[in-house]
Amino acid sequence: MPTTAPLRAHQSYRHEAFLWRSRDEYVAKLVPFVLEGLDAGEAVLVGATPEHTAWLRDALGPRVAEVELVELDKLARNPALIVPALLELLDRWCGPGRPARGIGEPVWPGRSPEEVHEAQLNEALLNLAVDPDLPFWLVCPYDAEHLDVAMLDDAAQSHPVIATATSYAGSGGYRGRDHARDLFAGALPDLGEPVADRWVTERSLRAVTEEVTWRASASLLSDDVVTLADVVPRLVVDSVRRGAARTRVRVWDRPEALVCEVADRTVVDDLLAGRRRPPAGREEPLWLANHAFDLVQVRSSPSGTHVRLHVRK
Repeated sequence: MPTTAPLRAHQSYRHEAFLWRSRDEYVAKLVPFVLEGLDAGEAVLVGATPEHTAWLRDALGPRVAEVELVELDKLARNPALIVPALLELLDRWCGPGRPARGIGEPVWPGRSPEEVHEAQLNEALLNLAVDPDLPFWLVCPYDAEHLDVAMLDDAAQSHPVIATATSYAGSGGYRGRDHARDLFAGALPDLGEPVADRWVTERSLRAVTEEVTWRASASLLSDDVVTLADVVPRLVVDSVRRGAARTRVRVWDRPEALVCEVADRTVVDDLLAGRRRPPAGREEPLWLANHAFDLVQVRSSPSGTHVRLHVRK
């Protein structure tokens, strides 16, 4: 079994998980990966936590100036923003005859369960979002010393290749689109009794918007209240456009965040809904929601669609 990645016999998309257990392993694997790309004239993108970015800065020295650094800890608070940000970067840096490589750290100890679930979904969606013929090599580091075993198992399902400090092999657990579809169709956690729960039609939309605004005003900054009052009606109208006769709007006032959910009994078939920039002049409520709130969760199955907005206090 080879212990290092094989040479790139042909240019195509590669999505790999790297399981590391110490700073030395992290640096020993990723610094040569970065330098090899730079020496080959490739664009190199790095998105990692501030601590791990500092490790790479120290090891790369002056050559870190040649790397495109992304503050992933800020961007990835809402993991739904990662795909559009990556696609925009690839549009600038990568294409036929222009290979690029990147480091993208999806999860780290201390992330909330909701953030972890969305990061796992994002990792699975990356297999669908990036053109398989694009010459992009993406390595996703996972802290195997501290992350839950379930997260590492999920990494095996969403990455075709698993590397460690001493091994490099195809993932026997890789499930590709099936894994992404299962995660997208999964149920969101039960948040208990909501403070507001209404079924709404277009005719009663104004009353529900007023109630959401009133509930939000008690615990959020005014700008967040205004944004919520703007986006929720758009999501309801989007439900109607998909064929919903009525839409359920619920609100939970939790200690760490106000959570508002818009749900209906229609199905969203596009697993990347809200993650592709809409054409100019076209309104896309899910895209707007992803860029407006701290965390957005979208799930859709034959039983219906749920869009859950988290606004941190």
